[in-house]
Amino acid sequence: MRQGLRVLGVAIRTEKTVFAAAVLSSALYGGMTVASAWALGWATENAVLPAFAKGEVTAGALWISVLLIVGTALLKALGVAGRRILAGVLQYRMQARSRRDVTKQYLRLPLSWHQQHPTGQLLSNASADAEAAWAPLAPLPMAVGVIVMLVTAAVAMVVTDPVLALVGFLIFPAIAVLNLVYQRRLSPLATRAQQLRAEVSEIAHESFDGALVVKTLGREDLETARFERRARELRDANIAVGRVRGLFDPMLEALPTLGVLIVLMVGAMRLSAASITSGELVQVAYLFTLLAFPIRALGWVLAELPRSVVGWQRVQAVLDATGSMDYGRSSVPGSGAVGLAVSGLSYSYGTAEVLHDVTFEVAAGRTVALVGPTGSGKSTLVQALGRLVDPDKGEVRLDGVDLREIAYGGIADTVALVPQQTFLFDDTVRGNITLGLDVSEDQVWAALRLAQADGFVAKLPAGLDTKVGERGTTLSGGQRQRIALARAVVRRPRLLILDDATSSVDPQVESKILYGLRHLNAAGTGEQDAAGRPDDASTVVVIAYRLATIALADEVVYLDRGNVVDRGSHEQLLERCPGYRNLVTAYEREEAERAAITAEEEEEEVVA
Repeated sequence: MRQGLRVLGVAIRTEKTVFAAAVLSSALYGGMTVASAWALGWATENAVLPAFAKGEVTAGALWISVLLIVGTALLKALGVAGRRILAGVLQYRMQARSRRDVTKQYLRLPLSWHQQHPTGQLLSNASADAEAAWAPLAPLPMAVGVIVMLVTAAVAMVVTDPVLALVGFLIFPAIAVLNLVYQRRLSPLATRAQQLRAEVSEIAHESFDGALVVKTLGREDLETARFERRARELRDANIAVGRVRGLFDPMLEALPTLGVLIVLMVGAMRLSAASITSGELVQVAYLFTLLAFPIRALGWVLAELPRSVVGWQRVQAVLDATGSMDYGRSSVPGSGAVGLAVSGLSYSYGTAEVLHDVTFEVAAGRTVALVGPTGSGKSTLVQALGRLVDPDKGEVRLDGVDLREIAYGGIADTVALVPQQTFLFDDTVRGNITLGLDVSEDQVWAALRLAQADGFVAKLPAGLDTKVGERGTTLSGGQRQRIALARAVVRRPRLLILDDATSSVDPQVESKILYGLRHLNAAGTGEQDAAGRPDDASTVVVIAYRLATIALADEVVYLDRGNVVDRGSHEQLLERCPGYRNLVTAYEREEAERAAITAEEEEEEVVA
């Protein structure tokens, strides 16, 4: 209960004006509801009873009765409209605010945090949890406002007949006990149901994201069964919550009704004893029926509090998450290619160290190939170079400036990373390349030419304005990679990082792309920065496996088990580093062996 009230307090403090206006509207409704009881009692005493007793009623009494009843009804309708509209504004504003805060936090948190949390859970935090956290806000203004009705009705009952009022007030301790039992039973059930919503969302996201794998391996039945099991658990959890609420609501409804019956029984005896009049009995009985509504309104809020607390805790777990990156105020000086220096860099995933004391330098404008066996830490290293993760130890510097000292947005203006897994938005080719960047069409085509993508883009039905579908499904793997490369090149990065970004591209096309990147300066503007470097120059770091790709690099850095084993030119490493030599020649050796086997088989056939 205390946690739920604290959650409601956050909303009240955040949207003071809207909440106050909603409560005033609800108070108007509550006050007019009580006033309608008084108007009914007045009409009974001055119009209804005289009509039965004398067979006639004065015009004045009749008109006053009509005006009182109609006037209170109109004001009550105004209060209802204001209450509902403003309560909706309050609820939806807080939900939108939570969604924005969660999304902003997602953007602030480092990649390492995202890798530890399933996408489905993150989607649930921003949608279902944010919605559940503020669900009680819809009935809250009404519940607070009708307290006015509750207090006014209680005072009116005491003034009318203290004995009947005391009898009626006996239901309040019963309601308090009922609510305590309800909260304790519902809270764990609501927590479980909210967690299962996230898990169902997670499974659905995985299935949709891996649709190609599911279909090609014929695992539709398995995925359906996996989703069905969790969906059934969610169904059962929601039914359990519904059962508790279904038991609570009728009891909450029954208590005021039971109180009305008791009041009528006692009131009838007091009426027989001439202790009260008929009008007073009608007024007290009607006032007590009015108590049922504020009690129900409070019950609606209390019923939503357990789910609200769970949603709030799940949202706050994201907002309170640590690990967001701190940024400095520095910028990388000059323009053109930057010098890259990695010093003593180490990084671990949990207790597993994947990079250890990595140290190397890349001169501005040079092309360096990172080579190493699978699991040697190459992809983690390039993430550190783009500051998608911060190292546990060591530093990465661009022209002498530590990445952690660069202002927010400064790294994106300097470094472009093309990852292994290409992602394209459900947008046009132009939209996927520019991503909101203000560049001319000529610059877009120049980037496409450098990425060897201008040919197939020109043949698309609408050229640059052709929609590529979700994740670029209308394009081949190699075409998607070239679009992603053009997206990086059009930004004229001072450091371009390619994480095996041409693996799906034909070797001949790949050679042309890398050749173009190496000779980018020659196709540039010819301008130079303060250090005498061409203004259009880029330093290039590429993760590569193909021998032809590696041979185009100015220098090779060989990684194995998270350590820099050797560095130098391709020829130097072939000569002095057995591990490097075995790795880069493995594919060619295998091809040669296959060719020899094929030749032998053909020769045997000829002899036979």
